[in-house]
Amino acid sequence: MRSLSVLIADDHPVFRDGVRALLEATPDTEVVGEATTGDEAVSLAEQLKPDLILMDVQMPGLNGIEATRHIVAANPDSRILMVTMFEDDASVFMAMGAGARGYVLKDATREEIRRAIQAVGSGEAIFSPAIATRLIAFFSRPPLAIPDNLFPELTNREKEILDLVAKGENNRAIADHLQLSTKTVSNYVSNILNKLQLADRAQAIIKAREAGLGSAPE
Repeated sequence: MRSLSVLIADDHPVFRDGVRALLEATPDTEVVGEATTGDEAVSLAEQLKPDLILMDVQMPGLNGIEATRHIVAANPDSRILMVTMFEDDASVFMAMGAGARGYVLKDATREEIRRAIQAVGSGEAIFSPAIATRLIAFFSRPPLAIPDNLFPELTNREKEILDLVAKGENNRAIADHLQLSTKTVSNYVSNILNKLQLADRAQAIIKAREAGLGSAPE
């Protein structure tokens, strides 16, 4: 059996050393590189073409979610497992929307992390138990009734785009879905943030989901 090649992308040397030791003790698994920034992760993913990338969310330069989006755009078959301390809904949904195949918390046991690596490496999707429970609860609850006057400052198109943002879709996916240009979607998202007085996309996801948008998958 060919070894599973793994790229570790994390800016914390202690964590990288721990994961490397774990993988070196795992049969048929090989660490082929380490990245300390999101930009390095994108570059090494292109150079090394690993079977699996372990990606932290918070890193210098491009964050892990943006790095994931770049990597998947270049190679849609990329298998990326987020391994992070961030378990907020916005981070989870944005990571999944960017193309990650799994989401595991850093406080998971060594065996849980090993199992997640092997699962994503073989083409499966996997989540930490706490994350999986929240995702199941979110997608299984019935959609909330959305009043007609929800976000009255937004146009119908802006509401439509906000709903897709709340589902974790990136601008390119939204553009494809609505048959718009990526630039047009980007402008809509900027308008939405300005009108709702939100700092970033993560805040938009939280506000939209609290209001009932994005409550059912496409």
